[in-house]
Order: sequence, then structure tokens, then C-alpha cells
Amino acid sequence: MKQYFATVARGLETLVAQELEQLGAHEVEPGFCGASFKGDRTLLYRVNLWARLPFRILVKLQEFPCLDTQDLYNGIQTIDWSEYLNPDSTLAVNATGKSDRLNHTHFTALQVKKAIVEQQQEQFGDRSNVETQDPDLRINVHIDRDVCTVSLDSSGNSLHRRGYRPVMGAAPLKESLAAALIQLSSWQPEQMFYDPLCGSGTLPLEASLKALNIAPGLFRERFGFETWLDFDLTLLEELIEAAKNSQKDALPAPIWGSDKDEKAIENAIANATSCGVLDRVWFSQMDLSEVVAPADSGVLFCNPPYGERLGRDSDLGAFYKLLGDVLKQRFKGWTAFVLSGNKELALCIGLKSSQRTAVFNGTLPCQLMKYDLY
Repeated sequence: MKQYFATVARGLETLVAQELEQLGAHEVEPGFCGASFKGDRTLLYRVNLWARLPFRILVKLQEFPCLDTQDLYNGIQTIDWSEYLNPDSTLAVNATGKSDRLNHTHFTALQVKKAIVEQQQEQFGDRSNVETQDPDLRINVHIDRDVCTVSLDSSGNSLHRRGYRPVMGAAPLKESLAAALIQLSSWQPEQMFYDPLCGSGTLPLEASLKALNIAPGLFRERFGFETWLDFDLTLLEELIEAAKNSQKDALPAPIWGSDKDEKAIENAIANATSCGVLDRVWFSQMDLSEVVAPADSGVLFCNPPYGERLGRDSDLGAFYKLLGDVLKQRFKGWTAFVLSGNKELALCIGLKSSQRTAVFNGTLPCQLMKYDLY
């Protein structure tokens, strides 16, 4: 079994560990901004295809003491890069972390690239070209307290970019964060799901993918591992076929989204079309003041503007008060979850939350607040 590491947004480490275990990972250990785990090639492909929370799945190659540039160069050269790369393949190096003597990630990446291509020149008399945007092999190097960890990035573009979202609003949630919020809420597909501030539809669409058991990786053009020397096309095709066969035809309960912005609803409908769920998810243009509960019970989700990007100049306090009034007066019997990055505005909702969970929306610290509406 090989050692892997799934990178995830800060604060979601325990959640991603649970997801990895459900997908069949072994020896799962939450860490900083991710979780390590073990498994075979089938698991690597399956996690890339099915995991809803991670950004990238890294394959660990080696770890070595690294005090300075020379240690870094020597450590990289102990790896036989011909197993992963030939001179016809392109490469890119991504460096993160730092130490006292290696405190510039761009410099670190350059030293790693130098060590690799000089080994190639010695072996083959030729070397790989660097391709930063779409390389055949993306190498990840992490420096932490004088230890260097070298990994291969099996995902390619970040897994949060599902590929079903050609159009987005002004302040969209990452698909992976939307999936994490849904996971945190313990929402079950048998419960109605409604987002009255749905924007381009990310929360209802991620809920529909979960409820219909649709693998998020099915919408991607390709994964990083597809250009590796040991890529197993037959295995990937088998996993994709199995994923398609496991999809459900109908939602157990309705999933709705509405927004006052006509363009946002057009975007949501386009995105629903892209992921093949347009005939099963309902989107409508509707102002928050007009929203009423469409059923006796269910789960309401929303991500109102924080005053960071959207609505900076509008009276957001009044908007949050309206949100609270709508929840209180029209959604009795429901459970509501509101993501907010502004504590002062959250107070304007005027309801007592039964639970608050700290999460990060990008670099912005936020809270997912739960309201039991009686």
C-alpha cells in the first residue's frame, strides 16, 4: 500500500478523514489542512473520482531531513525520477512551507526542478520541459521544520473544480466547501432541501449530487494521474462505469433554490444542465421577502452576503433581520443553516443558534449556524 495525503480547507480535517474511511482508505490520520491515508492504485483513482471534500490527493514519494539548499538537492536526487518521468514528459513543481534557510517557495521549487532535470541529463542526455499550467507530472514539495516531503499530485486541477459549473456568480462558494457544509449539517436526502439565496446554485447542486449518488469526478476532463507513466486506463474506465451504474434516477425529496437575481437563476439552470440534474432540481427567481416554506419540514441552507464582496454598500443589517423574520415566521418545523463571515450581521438574524461550527470560506473565518425553528 502507498501513502497518500488528501489536502482540504482548514477546519475540515476530521470531516475529510471520515469521508476517506467511507471510501475504503486505510490508516486514516487527520493532519493540518488534510488527512494521510494508505491504499492501492484502485483507492487512489476511487478517491479522486468520489471524494467531495478534498482539493488534491498527493502520493508520497519520500521524506528526508532538509536544513538547506544542498540537503534539498541531494534528497531530490536520491529519488529515481525515471520511474515517474521521461524526457518527453513535462513537469511542474509546486513548493509549500518553509524553514529558516529555505524560506522562499519559488526558490525551493527552482532547486527541486534543477535536481530533477540534472539527473535526467545524466541518465538520458535530455530533460523534461517545464509546463506550469497542464504538466504531465506535477510534483509537490513541502518544507516543514527542516523536513522535506516530496509527493506527486494525482489530481491535476483542484478537485473542487468539478467541471459542471461553467458560469458563476460574483461570490461563489467552492463546490468542496458546499459539500462540506452539507456534510456538517447531517442533512439526509429524505429531507427537503431549500436555499432561498442560491446564487449560481452550488449548494442545491451539491445536495443533488449527494442525493443521486453522482460521483463529482465524473464531470472532469481528466485527472493528473492520467498522464503518468503507470496510468491504468482500464482500471479508471471500470471505476467510471461502476460510478455511472450506481447513480439513482430520482430524488427521495425535493431540492429547491431561489434567488432575487434573474441572472443568478439563469446561471444556476445552466449549471444544473451541465451536471444533468435540471429535470430534478427546481430553481426560481424570488425575492427573500416572498419566500415561504414549500413543505411542513425540511432543511434550509443559505450563504448570505458578508459585506466582503457582495452587498458591501447595501443595508445588510436589514437584510439579515429580514432573513431572521422569514425563518421565524414561515419555516416552523424546519432546521436552518446559515453560513456567515460577519458576527455583527449574524446577530441581526435575531434567533438563538443551537449550534455553531467554525469553518473557513477561503481565508475568511466563518461560522455555520444551526437554527431549530419551532
